[in-house]
Amino acid sequence: MDLKFISWNVNGLRAVTGKNFYEAFNSLDADFFCLQETKLQEGQIELDLPGYFKFWNYAEKKGYSGTAIFTKHEPLSAAYGMGIAEHDREGRVITLEYRNFYLVTVYTPNSQTELKRLDYRMRWEDDFKKYLLSLAAKKGVIVCGDLNVAHEEIDIKNPASNRRNAGFTDEERGKMTELLAAGFTDSFRHFYPETAGAYSWWSYRFHAREKNAGWRIDYFLVSEGLKQSMTGAKIHSEILGSDHCPVELTCNCEV
Repeated sequence: MDLKFISWNVNGLRAVTGKNFYEAFNSLDADFFCLQETKLQEGQIELDLPGYFKFWNYAEKKGYSGTAIFTKHEPLSAAYGMGIAEHDREGRVITLEYRNFYLVTVYTPNSQTELKRLDYRMRWEDDFKKYLLSLAAKKGVIVCGDLNVAHEEIDIKNPASNRRNAGFTDEERGKMTELLAAGFTDSFRHFYPETAGAYSWWSYRFHAREKNAGWRIDYFLVSEGLKQSMTGAKIHSEILGSDHCPVELTCNCEV
């Protein structure tokens, strides 16, 4: 049967629940609903989501980062972080294990202005790739989230002027190329290899969303064993509430 996976960087879950979160959540009706940048601590929100199991990973720093997965399917196990102290303080990774695959949601660190966190980001990329490959050695892996990189020029409205900006450096793009070469498929590009103007993030400045001056930085990547199971991919640019929009993968795979 087709399973529907949604990933959405909500840029503050409390803020978006005051807008259209429940409406979007109900209309998308996903089997797996993954969030990034929840900006919460435990006990700061009560979400009424009947029929869903909830998993949270909070950053130590208040009002920062954080991830969540809401799922209709109870997992065999849940893990938080990568098991590396340097990376695991910011609530950026959740892994749910199912019989036939692992589901990983991630909020990749931003390299920040003047690329002051780029060196850290490179360490993160290498360690995260190792982590994903260790999972993929056991069973299929679906990884989703805000990967904070526009991989190719087609994935960004203004590639030339953004060349050395966080999220579009040669270094970050190169790490994404390495991850894909290690056995992962970018689901959206698998179905839409030539589609331009398909973005998942727009700056709040300069009316960027109205002009569709965006970046595609939210992804579903699947490991080699699950590639043939993919049945569709979408970017829900019609859904507002955050500076990111939800992205979707459908997959004919069993839990």
